[in-house]
Amino acid sequence: MTTSFKLSAMLALAVSGAAHGQIYKCQPPGGSVEFTDINRGSYCKLMDLPGMTVPAPLRRVAPSPRNAQPVAVPGEFPRVDSAEQRARDADRRGILEDELKNEMQKLAELRREFNGGEPERRGDERNYAKYQERVAAMRDSISRSEKNVDALKREIANIR
Repeated sequence: MTTSFKLSAMLALAVSGAAHGQIYKCQPPGGSVEFTDINRGSYCKLMDLPGMTVPAPLRRVAPSPRNAQPVAVPGEFPRVDSAEQRARDADRRGILEDELKNEMQKLAELRREFNGGEPERRGDERNYAKYQERVAAMRDSISRSEKNVDALKREIANIR
């Protein structure tokens, strides 16, 4: 490396170091020189950069049980009176029942079209593989629709 390249690299790091705090020059045995803001061991030396003494930004720490914020207790949440809650539950039940009715109609249509596993072949399905793909897609749609019906029934049962 040329001296001017090293100098420009140091200046670039020094300028970026102003935003990051301390700069270390690390040179492991037999390795290349690296400038970083992380002390990586005994082969790193803190550089003295006059005029560049900006404190390092605080690093974010994942929440742990020791530094976790207190959780709000249920008594501090806004309360809804029982009549309002019953009205909301009734609205929710109505919406879910409408969704269930629509999903059951869709399932009945899919089963009718599926015809017990042998739907009618269409004119554009001269290739048997295309027909099989459509039958497999129909089977998947029926399965998904059955799962949706079951989930909607569970949700309706969970409403008070």
